[in-house]
Amino acid sequence: MSRSPKKLPDEGRERSPFRSFFNFILILIVLGLLGWSLLFIAFAPELPDTSKIWRQDRGPGTIVLAADGSELARLGGFTGKPVGYQEFPEDLLNAVVATEDRRFFTHFGLDVVGLGRAAWRNLLAGRVVEGGSTITQQLAKNLYLSSARTFNRKIQEMFLAIWLESLLTKQEILTVYLNRVYFGAGAYGVSSAARLYFGKSVKDLTLAESAMIAGLLKAPSRLAPTQNPDGAAERASVVLSNMVAAGFIAPPRADQARGRPARVISPRDVGGARHFVDWVIERLPDGLRATDRDLVVTTTLEPKVQRAAEIAIAAALRANASRRVGEAALVALATDGRVRAMVGGRDYRANRYNRATKARRQPGSAFKPMVYAAALESRMRPDSTVDDSKVTVEGWSPVNFNGRYNGLMSMSEAFARSVNPAVVRLQERIGRDRVIDVGRRLGITSDLKPIPSLALGSMEVGVMELTAAYTPFVNRGLASEPYGIVEVRTLDGRRLYRHDPSGGRRAIHRQVAGDMKRMLQGAVADGTGRGAAIANAGVGGKTGTSQDSRDAWFVGFAGDTVAGIWFGNDDGAPMLGVTGGGLASQAWRNFMAPTLTAKPVAIRLPTPTVDATRSETGLEVLAKITDLVIDKVTEGEAGDGAPSEAGETAKGLVRWFLDQVPSGEPSPYPESNTDQPREDMGQ
Repeated sequence: MSRSPKKLPDEGRERSPFRSFFNFILILIVLGLLGWSLLFIAFAPELPDTSKIWRQDRGPGTIVLAADGSELARLGGFTGKPVGYQEFPEDLLNAVVATEDRRFFTHFGLDVVGLGRAAWRNLLAGRVVEGGSTITQQLAKNLYLSSARTFNRKIQEMFLAIWLESLLTKQEILTVYLNRVYFGAGAYGVSSAARLYFGKSVKDLTLAESAMIAGLLKAPSRLAPTQNPDGAAERASVVLSNMVAAGFIAPPRADQARGRPARVISPRDVGGARHFVDWVIERLPDGLRATDRDLVVTTTLEPKVQRAAEIAIAAALRANASRRVGEAALVALATDGRVRAMVGGRDYRANRYNRATKARRQPGSAFKPMVYAAALESRMRPDSTVDDSKVTVEGWSPVNFNGRYNGLMSMSEAFARSVNPAVVRLQERIGRDRVIDVGRRLGITSDLKPIPSLALGSMEVGVMELTAAYTPFVNRGLASEPYGIVEVRTLDGRRLYRHDPSGGRRAIHRQVAGDMKRMLQGAVADGTGRGAAIANAGVGGKTGTSQDSRDAWFVGFAGDTVAGIWFGNDDGAPMLGVTGGGLASQAWRNFMAPTLTAKPVAIRLPTPTVDATRSETGLEVLAKITDLVIDKVTEGEAGDGAPSEAGETAKGLVRWFLDQVPSGEPSPYPESNTDQPREDMGQ
């Protein structure tokens, strides 16, 4: 009888379903960890320096002020005083968490549920419609990565988020995030945003204001309430709904906040002054244009004069649209070169091209003062006789606007009536090179060629330079370079640059300047510039019209202001019957008349401390007072407005001494360190 084989203990026993499931899960975990390790090796960036977490890295900001101290523009980024976690209002923290990352306090840096939901919705939509980034991921991207939407960058963001979660507490992550993130309109950090939009510190934000600030995180540039108040208000309402859904506030409180929405401080409407602001920034001294310090630039622009310029230009363009007048430019200068107003075009938002400083157009008869000034230097007099009969030079015969000739006449009359043959004959008599030389001394910097039509303004010039070329006629022959910057300081009041008023340079003789001033006044009283006349204002000036009404000019003076105005089209297309003696001179008068009644603005320099968000220690105040005293004692040594070498040495010693005294102020964070000439037609 055969014996059956002995069975092993587990043989024939069914495998437990629970054990199989456990093994499956274990295998998935092992494979997941293996995959995660491979991803880390392939994509994880080198872990960065932890000191950068607390340091705000951004480009320098610049505040541009008008002559009266009012703010014209804020350029670049500004960071307010760092805010500690305990200083954040509870409503602000809840608004941010409810909207940006509702499971922030429970996840490990990645929100698996949120990622899964976003992936599913994106799959259904066939495109990216929802993101799954946590606040920690957003901070990682803000600190160390670009904004490129790539797979590699997303994987790196995840690794960095987990690393940050292991390094910092949740409170620290939220603190760094709110102090560094961009809130639009140049505001980095919630402190800067609260000051910019609501004029208050973070701790004083209301629920409605907190909701609006939290709502900006989705699209700060597009939703900035200074640019898009309706969009910002709508987004704030969504944030309030999120807070209700998350259980942070009750519905009645959300409704109350909607009923009393946040009131944003109205930004100053600088209109066309943005062309001026751009011009000023371009003219910052080289050492300051490349600085990493925040700057306060005080300029010469006078808001009332600027407003009068904008109104006059807008009204003229609106009334003459049917005459194909597309663009305009205006510059108003004081006789010392200060730019009182500048309009660079119809609409800065539509086109930032500055026609007042960059465009070059034919001035027509507005160039003739250069010829007459050269004639006066050649010992001719305003009552000297000139011949306005037909003349031919190198095969070219200029004609007058009315097609007739006037024969013999005085130089003053020829100038006032803007006749052409007489001025061409005058130019040939005194020499074209002499005309160019006088133009250069008066301030013309554009290329001037010695061709017969030079006398009729066939060579292109800019509005700024032609206007500046008229200032010696009313400034006893002295020319001054146009300038817009009075002073540049740091935010804490340290002066880096100050304009040095030189008093002007001698361009023409005082007697020549006096004769030209009277001839220019005669052109307005009895000549082509009658449209610019203002009773009892002593207005003088000259009209200019290029061929086919492509350009219409008037450049003139009243009081201590010299202003030039131009109308035309960017593509050089002709206007319909527009002349310097018509539209240009009338628009000039409409600008100048209210300007004459305005009192001159005394340039107001800013107080040493511009950043009102920062409270200073007693040692800092003492250091600033010491700096000011040293500046006053030693400023004569430098000569250019900059601190002298001796002054800098003295201030360095004072700083070293004060640094040895404990400040007693705790830090909330770890230590961080055409060449073809056109014939002028006489107007």
